[in-house]
Amino acid sequence: MLDLIPSLRSGAHFLGSQFAVATIVAASGSVPRPVGTSMIVAASGDVLGSLSGGCVEGAVVALAQEAMDDGAARGKRFGFSSADAFAAGLTCGGELDIHIEPVAPDAPGQPAHPLRTVLHQLAELAPGEPVALVRRLGTSGGGAVVVHDPAAARAAVLPELASLVEQGHSVALLRMESILRNGGADVIPLAEPGNCLPEKLGQDPQDSMRPSLLVESRLAPPRMLVFGANDFGAALIPAAKLLGYRVTMVDARPAFAAQSRFAAADDVVTDWPHRYLAAESAAGRLDGRTVAAVLTHDPKFDLPLLEKALDLDLAYVGAMGSRRSHLQRVEELLAAGVRPERIASLHSPIGLDIGAVSAAEVAVSITAEIVAARNRAPGCTPLRDRSGPIHQHPARRQPVQASATVNQQEIAWT
Repeated sequence: MLDLIPSLRSGAHFLGSQFAVATIVAASGSVPRPVGTSMIVAASGDVLGSLSGGCVEGAVVALAQEAMDDGAARGKRFGFSSADAFAAGLTCGGELDIHIEPVAPDAPGQPAHPLRTVLHQLAELAPGEPVALVRRLGTSGGGAVVVHDPAAARAAVLPELASLVEQGHSVALLRMESILRNGGADVIPLAEPGNCLPEKLGQDPQDSMRPSLLVESRLAPPRMLVFGANDFGAALIPAAKLLGYRVTMVDARPAFAAQSRFAAADDVVTDWPHRYLAAESAAGRLDGRTVAAVLTHDPKFDLPLLEKALDLDLAYVGAMGSRRSHLQRVEELLAAGVRPERIASLHSPIGLDIGAVSAAEVAVSITAEIVAARNRAPGCTPLRDRSGPIHQHPARRQPVQASATVNQQEIAWT
């Protein structure tokens, strides 16, 4: 439901009367939207949000109208139907389990429906503000709680969270806290007394109607620290922001850091890179999602910075340079006492092997490697894992379908 936050202010009229909330609670195969994605259907038939980009919305609206008519929650599994070409389903071949919960109009003297209350709370949030939502799902729902500091949330000190779970569900509480702290969305099954439920929903078409917790957590944007006020840093800043990172440009040289081409960064800092990184770590402003891209290509900056960066639990540390520069860097880091296993985690030469040469192409190469590392994607070849030239100069690239053979020469980012 957190995906609706950007449109809730303009769609506040949806919340004034009867409506239903349809939510993806399980997804498998190739599907367009993840677990937690929601759509609001008003009694008038108006819709806010989307679940599949058009594949199943018509059928979901009809189910939502039925839910509003009888006041009962319901669930439905949608998948690809080769037997019936006119059936509502996903042409991409995946499966979605949709949970639909009706919200009746407010009645005088009665408390507001929990979903109406939390939607009004979400509508008041600032863009990008950290927040989480925990909902009790099932045949009759059971409550919803907005958590304003999910990274620090603990059920023991938030009784409204514990109230969503019966006694004896300590494992569910631990899983809920883990999702809150780490971000993302998942559904946690809750077993009724005497019954067992699967570890994950989606194994049975009726799973969407079984007691469970839907936990969605949106943390503060992850940070990318770009060290090096040069052409490559200038190209990396907008590419990183497209991925949702809060970008900080750091360079010890005031004349370089002050250039207007770095103004797109959220922060521009003039300081020695290793000193800035140590201060941010001591202040608790770095976490396991933080990315560091070392683009200075100057040993007096790189070596003390990498010593510190490789001592922290960051999501990704990459350093620019040729293979020769990398080997020399490794020797000096080993001599400085950096553990070999930490050096092995360094992405150097930085980026994926996509033949990048220009600053913009290098930015794509770097961000592609960051995404691949974050998602543990197989089949992606980092430059550090291949031999031979890092890049081929544009003038020496062989045209498509050309018959001539050209020599490839290694070039270094210097």
